[in-house]
Amino acid sequence: MNPSDQHPLVSTIQPLLDAIGATAVEPATALPSDIPLETNGEIVAAVRLPQLHGALDRMIESVETEIGGRLADMSREDKQRAVRLLDERGAFTLRRAVEDLADAMGVSRITVYNYLNAIHR
Repeated sequence: MNPSDQHPLVSTIQPLLDAIGATAVEPATALPSDIPLETNGEIVAAVRLPQLHGALDRMIESVETEIGGRLADMSREDKQRAVRLLDERGAFTLRRAVEDLADAMGVSRITVYNYLNAIHR
């Protein structure tokens, strides 16, 4: 959806869409799986959610941007903060998240589990 053609509702929620990796599409191109955005009885757009494939990578990229560096290059404290942020965002509900995160951080699975245990104490 072209930003200049966006309904004000879409412009308002654009930061939310960006944060979750979703996109706004024209009502005419909406799929049955898209979520219609209705205001004053009119569907002004539809929200297309991102596929789960690649969700962890998107979350990691978001955390790296927020903290300001690649996971592998972070200090121990920043890695712990990254694990906390990813936990808050539901990353560990995804299959193989601990293993994939450990690889991205350059640490063992046990280290990631230790960070998680410290968070949940």
